Amino acid sequence: MNDLQDALFRSLADPTRRAIFEQLCKQGEQTVGTLTNNAGVAQPTVSKHLAVLKQAGLVKDRHAGRQTHYTARVEALGPLMDWTREMTSFWEARLDVLENLLTRIDQ
Repeated sequence: MNDLQDALFRSLADPTRRAIFEQLCKQGEQTVGTLTNNAGVAQPTVSKHLAVLKQAGLVKDRHAGRQTHYTARVEALGPLMDWTREMTSFWEARLDVLENLLTRIDQ
């Protein structure tokens, strides 16, 4: 696994970060205040989670006056999707081998 995948998996492993990312995906751009109201944790905690998501490339920020707006970068999930496809292919091949073996045993 490369560093980008590691950062992606680490950042989405935390349920609060995952919830923040999901909220941004579903509801579009939001301010830190709005995200804090929905997160159930204090604003500094939300800001720390957003920093981790930003470092992993999952969100981008935009400053407007005193407020910071965050947007999900869904395209950053590419490495996760690639890994999932790779693992799916791997396990499908393994299960095909097992199925062939079981068929030969039954004969």
